[in-house]
Amino acid sequence: MSEFFELVNVDKSFGENHVVDNVCLKVKCGEIFSLLGPSGCGKTTILRMAGGFEQVDSGQVWLDGKNITGLPSNKRKINTVFQNYALFPHMTLWDNIAFGPRIAGVPEHEVKKKVSEMLEIVRMTEHAYKRPDQISGGQKQRIAIVRALINYPKLLLLDEPLAALDLKLRQHMVLELDRIHDVFGTTFIYVTHDQNEAMSLSDHVAVMNEGVIEQVGTPAEIYENPRTKFVASFIGDTNFFDAKILERMDSEYAKVDLFGLGEFFAFNEFKLGAGEHITLSIRPERFRIFSEEPASVPNQNKVQAEVIDIIYQGAQTRFWVNTGKHRINVLQQHNRCYLDQKQPTWGDKVWLVWHSDDVTTLKNS
Repeated sequence: MSEFFELVNVDKSFGENHVVDNVCLKVKCGEIFSLLGPSGCGKTTILRMAGGFEQVDSGQVWLDGKNITGLPSNKRKINTVFQNYALFPHMTLWDNIAFGPRIAGVPEHEVKKKVSEMLEIVRMTEHAYKRPDQISGGQKQRIAIVRALINYPKLLLLDEPLAALDLKLRQHMVLELDRIHDVFGTTFIYVTHDQNEAMSLSDHVAVMNEGVIEQVGTPAEIYENPRTKFVASFIGDTNFFDAKILERMDSEYAKVDLFGLGEFFAFNEFKLGAGEHITLSIRPERFRIFSEEPASVPNQNKVQAEVIDIIYQGAQTRFWVNTGKHRINVLQQHNRCYLDQKQPTWGDKVWLVWHSDDVTTLKNS
């Protein structure tokens, strides 16, 4: 895949509010690329600048090798799917989908063929002559998507398209979106504050915070190797620890003092030297819980703790344990029947074990 859409040093302010700060972004042809972040971080403003609904204060917008920075939205070959669907309420679903080709002057016999194909793709043929108020939210979203795709834009922008749906329907629509993308092959830029949507759907994710992109990567890279404390906390759950490098052991590992927890080994990604203060992150599922002290193993750390809270969640159980100075979140997956195994309970003394590779060194953003 080649670079297809690009933002180069883009800035945008509204009055005194600097909402997009020198953003650079590259999206490959045919991929689903998500802009992920909390409300107000600038992701929708980036989408609006990409679509031509807002003009950049400075910087450039490129699409398929052409500088489109100054082009109006109707000249960009970019379509947008909005959170509120934006369907015409007085038209049938058929006419909603046919609207774009008809405006473009496509002959009516071709319009019929294209609309029939679109309805079949989203499994809505039997609803063709209903109006938007006669179908469900998920069905409205499918119609909005194929209406945006029927003229085969070069880029489709999706602005929180599933936010108005309930959880089960959102989960179903993520699969539908992925299937529709596979059929069309169009490049998608997807804006969401929902990490599960972004992680499930995307080829690459850009995590935004206060107008800045903090990290871009595959979902696995973002989760397994976050670069900043914000990214680590926004994507999934984690435990943070203040620490100091005691000794740089070799090219990969360091001996660290986790304040209040003891001296352990950690992966030293930034090749930091003795005396430097750092923040460490350990995901809850990286810890293992033992009732008895396990044998010592190279590069494996262990500490004793007390169970202070338990939440059973079906496929997994979440424990909170207290080491004296730290309250640690631990996630235990259930690979076998929960009831057949003796589980730790409130007040039990347990041993936490984790490997040095399970520790991520973070930059403070």
